[in-house]
Amino acid sequence: MIDNTFLRAAINLGGMSSCLGETYSGIKWIGDSPAFTEEELNTEIARIKTEYTSQEYSRNREAEYPSIGDQLDDIYHNGIDAWKATIKTTKDKYPKP
Repeated sequence: MIDNTFLRAAINLGGMSSCLGETYSGIKWIGDSPAFTEEELNTEIARIKTEYTSQEYSRNREAEYPSIGDQLDDIYHNGIDAWKATIKTTKDKYPKP
């Protein structure tokens, strides 16, 4: 199976028609010459991985927040301040970097 990050990087840079494996040499190019260098590909892969890592707090929060229905029910029964306290617990557990 091809690494999703490799494919995303190659697609973001453009100019390929298919990819065989997870190496620069496995890319089949549209046209006569490569649309990007191996160094550009590696730089894009690093950028994607950094972006993904920097958003870990957001993924963790999303997994722990109550459903929207439960949040609305909390607001209805307990008010905005109680809802804010519930949400703040998760935000404090997973702070933004």
